[in-house]
Amino acid sequence: MGQIEQMLEYNRQFVSNKDYLLHQTSKYPDKKIAIVTCMDTRLLTLLPASLGIKNGDVKMIKVAGGVITNPFDSAMRSILIAVYELGVNEVMIIGHSGCGVQGMNSQAMLDLMRQRGVCEENINLMRHCGINLERWLKGFDDVNTAILETVDLVRNHPLMPKDVNVAGYVMNSQTGELESI
Repeated sequence: MGQIEQMLEYNRQFVSNKDYLLHQTSKYPDKKIAIVTCMDTRLLTLLPASLGIKNGDVKMIKVAGGVITNPFDSAMRSILIAVYELGVNEVMIIGHSGCGVQGMNSQAMLDLMRQRGVCEENINLMRHCGINLERWLKGFDDVNTAILETVDLVRNHPLMPKDVNVAGYVMNSQTGELESI
């Protein structure tokens, strides 16, 4: 049995046992905070535990590196929806130590794509559609700088109201300690 099938079996038991009752809440975040953070597996339970948040407290938006690279991507759209539709008035941008996106090389990723069977025609098609793959797939050199750039992008987005507090942090991936940047 594959990993997905194991999770689906667990899900059937979860529903059958009505374990979902322990997690019920509304769609509105109790703390009126949205958190943009990395999809890193180490943060899955560490981040909520280190901030004392539980189901229903915040809107959590996870993206590679915890950074927003385009003012019109789905992460920025999610923040705007959280602000205008769900009552969010504070945004935390949280990067972390030892991030896999730090130092990521776009050429190396393109090579991995080719090795996995993505043909050159598809890569060129992306370029012909106006996508700068080298920029789009590039990581960042410094987590503090990357988080500050995201804070600036969110805070100064033309559709973001000025009364929304936007702040940046870097989390220690081992201890959960947050450093304000």
